[in-house]
Amino acid sequence: MTEDLLDNRDGIYSSDEEDTIAVRVIVADSQAIYRVGIRKVFALEDDIRVVAQAESLDNLYAALQRFPTDVVLLEGALISGTIDAIPQFMRRAPDAKLIVQVSENEENNTVELYRRGVRGVVPRSISPDLLVKCVRKIAAGETWIDNQSISWVIEAYRTQAAALTNPRTQPRLSPKELAIIGCITRGMRNKEIAYQIGTTEQVIKNYLRKIYDKLGVSDRLELALYCLHHQILKDESTAVNIPVPSTVVPFRAKA
Repeated sequence: MTEDLLDNRDGIYSSDEEDTIAVRVIVADSQAIYRVGIRKVFALEDDIRVVAQAESLDNLYAALQRFPTDVVLLEGALISGTIDAIPQFMRRAPDAKLIVQVSENEENNTVELYRRGVRGVVPRSISPDLLVKCVRKIAAGETWIDNQSISWVIEAYRTQAAALTNPRTQPRLSPKELAIIGCITRGMRNKEIAYQIGTTEQVIKNYLRKIYDKLGVSDRLELALYCLHHQILKDESTAVNIPVPSTVVPFRAKA
């Protein structure tokens, strides 16, 4: 196994192996012993390689510029108190998926991380086999969410929905916005919605931004969950069954 190299100028550890593997991972963690441990876990897998290690957020951004990456495993403490850290990550590496490791029972933090686009939130005590499975699922484009997090996310939307039932705060949606929401819950793409409604794809994108702002959601998954628990499509002509998104993969942690 080729030894890691340390660039003393920026604190980025990288592997000089040729990348011939499907899943390329950057481990960003302030604790060197943890980075080493995670690298050893992934070294046992033929389809996963740690291409770089970063000990700070700045180092992570530098590594993202230098190494093609599929998944970033990030210590939650590195972005604690940094509001724009995740949006900045998304801008710098739009094709990379983000997994954040947090301490146990961080309910509010976990819900907010999913809101901001993190693809997986896992405890630092997660078992090696579950971590490997998580990386594979997220690299394949799925979302990793455990049973406890599902409960937290649903409860957050229930609370939000209860607040919005107040006539003083309930958002008003136009017939066209309701029609677009109905199409979204049926799994239609923007291009298909535009064709059905008789407009352009850009107009649909503009409407979706307004809908997200009105309902306080950030993507299609959140919109579907909101509709499910708030019963926003009450009219029989627009009501639909909202399927559980196929990209969400619940799991049960081992005892």
